[in-house]
Amino acid sequence: MKLISLLGNSQRLDGGAMFGNAPRALWQRWAVPDDENRIALACRCLLVETDDGRRILLETGIGAFFAPELRERFGVMEPSHVLLEALAQHGVAAADIDVVVLSHLHFDHAGGLLTAFDADQPLALCFDNAQFLVGAQAWARANAPHARDRASFIPALQALLVDSGRLVIVQGDNHPLLPDGWRLHHSDGHTPGLMLVELPTDDGPMVFAADLIPGAAWVHAPVTMGYDRFPELLIDEKTALLSDLAGRGGWLFFTHDTSIAAGKVSVDARGRFGLSETVAALPR
Repeated sequence: MKLISLLGNSQRLDGGAMFGNAPRALWQRWAVPDDENRIALACRCLLVETDDGRRILLETGIGAFFAPELRERFGVMEPSHVLLEALAQHGVAAADIDVVVLSHLHFDHAGGLLTAFDADQPLALCFDNAQFLVGAQAWARANAPHARDRASFIPALQALLVDSGRLVIVQGDNHPLLPDGWRLHHSDGHTPGLMLVELPTDDGPMVFAADLIPGAAWVHAPVTMGYDRFPELLIDEKTALLSDLAGRGGWLFFTHDTSIAAGKVSVDARGRFGLSETVAALPR
């Protein structure tokens, strides 16, 4: 397999919201806020080109579907669809993608499924030939969100996915549309049904960490986001995954870290997790 990290549209969000109950005196060491207390965030995706010629895309980032006033509200920095531009730079068109795997349907992870905003055109799906894999619990949550996270979903997206005839609801820890040796982890701390892909590499397993661990700063076990639905559960889930990966020489792939695409998990003598090696982009 060939692994290619791709940056989609970038975003700036409130640092306090991104670091939950961690005080600013702590989190500003990891992410420098601007005058509005916002920190820079990436929306990084992973393109996998398999040995049998398939192209599998893990997530699509936030995209450019927001109208200008909402783009400003949610801190989306670019008006164009940056992920599609990044794919094109690698000689890949949206129609060349065979499978899109979505960890969940929050707009900063699934918005890139949609075409860029055009006041004269309705929103439509990109990736005309792809099958869209979504976990069963994540799908249920998107269709019946809680008042606390309703604004995190895109009202038009579910209907577009259903109408495409290419929506695949996933249960269990694997799926026949994914290559042999891939594994699915499920987590409920950030949002019910978060689905994380683990894939083998020559240097150990790699887990696409999505919002369970959005960047290197969140490898610290007690650090959570204000957006997490169940922070204590998330800490337990994160600790279990980090322990497992540290024991297997595994890696995390980060969606929201602006400078680190992936890091190898380590644990010190005091049981604190960290990264023994990091890479800015894949392939390295």
